[in-house]
Amino acid sequence: MTISNHYRTLGPLAVISALLLVETSLAEVRLPEVFSSAMVLQQQKPITLWGWANPGETVTIELAGKKQLATANTHGEWRTSLPAMTAGGPFTLNVAASNQIKLDDILIGEVWLCSGQSNMEMGVGMALNAKEEIAAANYPKIRLLSIPRVVSNVPQPHTNASWKACSPETIAEAGWGGFSATAYYFGRALHQSLKVPVGLINSSWGGTRIEPWTPPEGFATEPALKAIYDGSQLADPRTPQHQQRLADYLTSIDAWSAAARSAMTKQELVPTMPAYPKELANLTESKPVALYNGMINPLVPMTMRGCIWYQGEANHTEGMLYADKTRALVNGWRKTFQQDDLAYYYVQIAPYQYGDEDATILAKFWEAQAAAMTIPNTGMVVTTDIGNVTDIHPTNKQEVGRRLALWALAKTYHKTNTVFSGPVFKSMATSGKQLRLTFDHVGGGLVSRDGKPLNWFEIIDGDTGTAVPATATIDGNTVVLTAATVNNPVGMRFAWSKLAEPNFSNKDGLPALPFRAGKNPT
Repeated sequence: MTISNHYRTLGPLAVISALLLVETSLAEVRLPEVFSSAMVLQQQKPITLWGWANPGETVTIELAGKKQLATANTHGEWRTSLPAMTAGGPFTLNVAASNQIKLDDILIGEVWLCSGQSNMEMGVGMALNAKEEIAAANYPKIRLLSIPRVVSNVPQPHTNASWKACSPETIAEAGWGGFSATAYYFGRALHQSLKVPVGLINSSWGGTRIEPWTPPEGFATEPALKAIYDGSQLADPRTPQHQQRLADYLTSIDAWSAAARSAMTKQELVPTMPAYPKELANLTESKPVALYNGMINPLVPMTMRGCIWYQGEANHTEGMLYADKTRALVNGWRKTFQQDDLAYYYVQIAPYQYGDEDATILAKFWEAQAAAMTIPNTGMVVTTDIGNVTDIHPTNKQEVGRRLALWALAKTYHKTNTVFSGPVFKSMATSGKQLRLTFDHVGGGLVSRDGKPLNWFEIIDGDTGTAVPATATIDGNTVVLTAATVNNPVGMRFAWSKLAEPNFSNKDGLPALPFRAGKNPT
C-alpha cells in the first residue's frame, strides 16, 4: 500500500500523526544499504562514507578510534571520508545524529566489484566440483555482497542487499547456483596470497550487453558512441533533452486532441493518436545505462581497489567497436567512483560454436578485447584452453578466478616474479619462405601444453591470398612458421576461429593470446 492510499483510510488527526512520523523517520541519519555489519572497507585509501540526515544536521562518524564530522546539505545528503587504514578488524562503525547507527564486525581489507553477464553470474553450485568447493568455503574473512537485479532510467541510491561472511551456507545462497564462482575463486586466491580480508561485490546479470552497465559519463568519452550517449540523455527524465522531447510530444497530443474533438463534432474519423516516443519509455535490461543506474550506482562512491569483468558473449559480433565500449565502461566507472586508478581486469570469452556463424567473427572480437588492454591499469585473462565449444558456460571457473588474481597480484599488488600472462605477440620477421615470431610474456619458456605439434597457426600466401595451415616450431623464445606450398608468406594468423583451442602456451601453464600479423587473406 502506498502512503497516499494509506492516508485515505485514516482520520484527520491520524493523518497528521502519520505525516509527522514519516517526516521524523526521513530526518533520521541513514546509510546506504551497501554499508552493513560484516562488510569490508578498502584499506590504504581514504574511506568514503555517505548517507542522509536532516538538512543542516551534523553527523558524527567513528571507526577504529578515528572520528569525522559531516553536515547534511539542503537536500539532507552528507558525505565524508575517514583516513586510510591498514588491514584489520573486526571494528564497530558508529554513525550518530538525532539517532545512532551501529554496524558490527567491520573488516578493513581489499574490496573488488565483480560484474558482467552469465559467466560472472554463474554460481559456485553450477561450476566445477561444486559439492566439494561449497563444503570447503569456510573463509570468515572473505565477505560477500550480492546486488539484486534492478533496471532504472535514473541512478538509484539504494539496493536491497547486505554483506555476509563467506561460509558453505552463504556461498550457496541465491543467485544462479549461489555466489559468483569467478568472483569467489578470484577473491579466495587474493585472500590466500595477501593474508588480508577481501570483500567481493557481485553485480551481474546473464545475457546482458556491456552498454547497460555503462554510465553516460563513459559514453561521453568516446566519439564513436555519441549516438548511445544521446539516447541515454533522452531516457533520463531529469535531462533537458528528455524534457524537450516530452514537451514536443505533449504539444502534438494537444493538437491531436483538438483535431479529434473537431472530428467528433463533425462525425468524422478521428486521426491516429501520436505514439509515445520509444526513447522516453522505461528502460529494459538491454538498454544503455539501465543496469548501471540500478545495480552499480547504489555503490557509488564506495572506495574499492578495482573491478573484474566477465562479459562479451552478447556483444561478440561487433568487432573492434567493443574496444570503444570497453573504454567507455572503464572511463565511466572511474569517473563516477572518482578513482582514476581503479584496476580493471577482464576475461576474454572462451571458444564456442555460435551456430553457423562465420568462424572468424569471434576471432575479431577477441582482437577487440585484446585491444582494450591499451587502457591503463587493465589486463585480460585468456581462456582458449579451459572452454567448451559446445557450452557457452565453461565450468572451470577456479582457473578463471586464479588467472584474474594473477593479474591483480602482479600489477595491482606488485608481487614480483608472478607470471600473469601467456605469450603475447611482439613482432614478425620474414626470412625467405619462413616467418619468425617473437613474444612477450614467455615466462619460463614457450611450450606445447600437450606435447603435440603446435596447432592453429596459419600462413597467408601472398601469391594466392589464402590462409594455409602452417607447421610451427618453437626455437628458443620464438616460433618459426613454414608451409610447404607457400613461397611468398606475407602474414599469419593464430587461433583465428571460434573453435580454436590451441596448445601453444608458456611453461607456466598460461595460453597464448590469439592474434594475426602482416597481411590478411584476400
